[in-house]
Amino acid sequence: MSRPLPLPFPDETESPLVTELRFPTSGVTVRGVFELNEFATLTPENLEFLRLYIRVRGNLKEVERVLGLSYPTVRARFDTLLRAIGYEPELADPQAEVLASLERGEITPDEAARKLRR
Repeated sequence: MSRPLPLPFPDETESPLVTELRFPTSGVTVRGVFELNEFATLTPENLEFLRLYIRVRGNLKEVERVLGLSYPTVRARFDTLLRAIGYEPELADPQAEVLASLERGEITPDEAARKLRR
């Protein structure tokens, strides 16, 4: 009976190494030292978020809708996922954020114009 990897493991800071692979259909077992890729060591929460992100084809607005969370919360979770796989999130473009807020109806066109002039 297979189970998910017990990660993260308490008090461990390094990524685990796999020392045995078993292929049930053929009965072959391979022994050695194998590194897990960055996706294999994701927490269950990050893995669930990644699956949803892929399912909605990378549309954070759709992730926002499915999860019922605000855009800033979804963006923060995405940034957490990026860090977990070794990437530093890009700094948000203030103009893009203003336009996204306008598109979502969170601010009026006048408010957007004022913010863009700053």
